[in-house]
Amino acid sequence: MAMDERTLRGGLIGCGFFAQNHLNAWRDVRGAEIAAVCDTDGDRARSCAESFGIPRFYTDPEAMLREGGLDFVDVVTQPGTHRPLVELAAGHGLHVICQKPLAPTLEDAHAIVQECRAAGVRLMVHENFRWQRPMRALKEATAGLGDLFFGRITWRTSFDIYAVQPYLAADPRFIIADLGVHLLDLARFFMGEVDQLYCQTLRVNPSINGEDVATIVLRLRSGATCVVELSYASRVHEDLFPQTLVHLEGAGGSATLGPHFGLTVLREQVPEHRDVSPRMLPWCTPPAHAIQESVLEIQQHWTDCLRAGTDVETSGEDNLKTLALVYGAYESAETGLAYRILDA
Repeated sequence: MAMDERTLRGGLIGCGFFAQNHLNAWRDVRGAEIAAVCDTDGDRARSCAESFGIPRFYTDPEAMLREGGLDFVDVVTQPGTHRPLVELAAGHGLHVICQKPLAPTLEDAHAIVQECRAAGVRLMVHENFRWQRPMRALKEATAGLGDLFFGRITWRTSFDIYAVQPYLAADPRFIIADLGVHLLDLARFFMGEVDQLYCQTLRVNPSINGEDVATIVLRLRSGATCVVELSYASRVHEDLFPQTLVHLEGAGGSATLGPHFGLTVLREQVPEHRDVSPRMLPWCTPPAHAIQESVLEIQQHWTDCLRAGTDVETSGEDNLKTLALVYGAYESAETGLAYRILDA
């Protein structure tokens, strides 16, 4: 059911590192605004509210939701907190957009989706990589390539991600859960659903707890193959952090998203080159601008869908299929065997 044309009011929970991108983007979204923020750190909640001109701040999510006046909640906290927070919002009849990964286990993710379904509220996972402008352009470019039979999605860097997100060094499961979820969602976005996968992982950095390198080979239901490469340990000549590189092949040609957002489409041996660089929004901080712009794009999509009463692209139900790949990859890496994907 469509919502009315008034500006939708949201409450944001979690005012940490990445939430700053959410809040900057919400100021640019048409048709929605953040009316309250909440963080267990009262000083951080107050500072965030003051910085973004938000009238209300809280340290207790229940208190924020109980006061009312909200249409949706944006959950930007660590995965282990997602289930209680999403269920709390659903209990108040509020729609939820939640950061990835949706939950630390597939069982919790299913429970979250079921709870929102039972409460009659919409749930969208903030799976923003597919909303990067270069990725949307690449998706459009594949339309004339016929059925895709091969793909490679690559992220290789030695950028010190732990300096800005130190908690990642402590996670026993790191690169697949934190970054791989994005690239596996891109594989589904470009090539469809997965039948089977095989994964190998490695911890190169001895100062962290989880894996910082992973290679995942996907067999699509179509019979196609996609290789997903993840590394935070690669010292390369030109470090492109945080750009994702993608190469896709079909019977009618190929499409390659290369360094510096150059898109090359090859049909009948005739290459076409385009610059598909993201916009540099006033609040963006390069080189992260492609990711930051995608935050605005996904939050605008969420708002537009709520107002129109249409389905969101990365719903909770859809995201279960991506999470099945994430946790299947860990099982494959632990057992050394291929993992067969069951319907999520």
